[in-house]
Amino acid sequence: MSSLGKKRLETIWAIAGYAAGGGTACAAPTPCAEIPKQVIVAASDILMYTTIWKIYFEEDLSHNDLLGMLTELGLVTLLAAGTAYGVARGSTALLKEVSDWAAGPAGWGLCAAITGSLTGIVGIAWAMYCDRRYCETHTHVLSS
Repeated sequence: MSSLGKKRLETIWAIAGYAAGGGTACAAPTPCAEIPKQVIVAASDILMYTTIWKIYFEEDLSHNDLLGMLTELGLVTLLAAGTAYGVARGSTALLKEVSDWAAGPAGWGLCAAITGSLTGIVGIAWAMYCDRRYCETHTHVLSS
């Protein structure tokens, strides 16, 4: 398997792990503590971004670099995407609060699926960005 193939496979496993972890964390009922739990999941998403970056480029990613790249990627366009992400996490927390009281295990599973899916979607978008950037960098080096 090529070096790029190994990076892609490792990235897929990382995204799956973070998505499963976030989904699992959100599945457990914790009435009145869902918003703090979503903040932790959001922090985990940021850790996922830095992990994927390290897989591709074997270097750490600073907070400012991450914000700039997410802006370039279109995941963060100043306040719009940040607000959308916050609303998605907040909506998940509210849905989870309601399901804790009303829906029981079926609701808990639904919230876990939503949280894991959101993490997976943003992880895939970030991985595609890193993959493209890695390929551009290495193609440019090879053609020089």
